[in-house]
Amino acid sequence: MTGIISSPRTATFSRSTKETQISLTLNLDGTGKADITTGLGFFDHMITLFAAHSLIDLTLQCNGDLHVDGHHTVEDCGIVLGQAFVEALGDKAGLRRYGHFTLPMDETLATAVIDFSGRSCFVYNVAFLSAQVGQFDTELVREFWQGFVTAAKCTFHLTLHYGTNGHHISEALFKAAARCIREAIEIDSRQKSIPSTKGVL
Repeated sequence: MTGIISSPRTATFSRSTKETQISLTLNLDGTGKADITTGLGFFDHMITLFAAHSLIDLTLQCNGDLHVDGHHTVEDCGIVLGQAFVEALGDKAGLRRYGHFTLPMDETLATAVIDFSGRSCFVYNVAFLSAQVGQFDTELVREFWQGFVTAAKCTFHLTLHYGTNGHHISEALFKAAARCIREAIEIDSRQKSIPSTKGVL
């Protein structure tokens, strides 16, 4: 029988391509401290609030080809974050595994649901009314979470119930994601082994 995951659950990851150079460290059992530098101010804000609401300590430094656009930076940061989750979660013994959170942000309401199932599946029911928030392309919100889901091997559903302001929509999505992930990665004292009848996730 596999024992409960030991704490702290941490990971250090780096990724270097012709498009981005990324270094990341995380502690799943942190207090929400963040040090984020990607060259995209609004994206830094989203990742910072993600760390704060998930209570994950996170440092993320990215030097990307922003002279092209923000796509590679945002997508690759999602991939590296997902890879770090895989490392930090280990075999997932003792994990709650599932998380769900519905979050209001002024006129906006969003729901995030996650299962650290070992299978990548992303469902994104979100429509922004504006193409940009400041200099940030709102379509990149989807690219970030798609990259995360693929690398983290999880099932993740993001739903926007309603909302009009692009900043509020983005913030509601990232905060809802943070809160549902916080729930899913918690250790359940009653769950003494891997939370699956298959015996592996």
